[in-house]
Amino acid sequence: MATRVIGLAGKPGCGKSAVAEALAGRPGVEAIDLDRVAWETYAPETSTRDRLVERFGRGILSGDGRIDRERLGSLVLADAAARRDLEAIVHPAVNERLDELVLDARRRGVEVLLVEGALLASSPHVDRSIFDRILWLEASDRTRRERLRSEGRGGHADRLSGVGPGKATVVDAEGPLSEVAERVWRSLER
Repeated sequence: MATRVIGLAGKPGCGKSAVAEALAGRPGVEAIDLDRVAWETYAPETSTRDRLVERFGRGILSGDGRIDRERLGSLVLADAAARRDLEAIVHPAVNERLDELVLDARRRGVEVLLVEGALLASSPHVDRSIFDRILWLEASDRTRRERLRSEGRGGHADRLSGVGPGKATVVDAEGPLSEVAERVWRSLER
């Protein structure tokens, strides 16, 4: 059986991480967090890190030479052109690494590989040919804010406010996250 690669996208607090984690507990299912993959791509001594420093300056570096995600985030969240530049630098490297991870999952016989990333449905730099399907988890602003507050990430609620589902399949992400995970799973079974 071929590995199905499923993207989970949505705004902060919609439940992407919790759903991916819950479903990855099932036999034959694994999950990848694209934020972590992106962080790998701009680790010290990578060309992606060098390009980010060239574009955004040495002020985005922490004392140990790593990209300070908070500093970089504050720059790009306030400036749409900067965000586009960031995506144009990081996403191709993420696509390349994701290709490798998908090949590895296929070699190991993983049945469903869930790939969690907020911008999968909207960024022009995401290689959507990697995916069999992309699901957009849609939750109300109120629900998202409550979830983020409970995780101590209340300040993230308004990030990516202009991002939408594009051509992704929309899944209702209201209610308990265990129920959202079941909705996602039923959507995958169809």
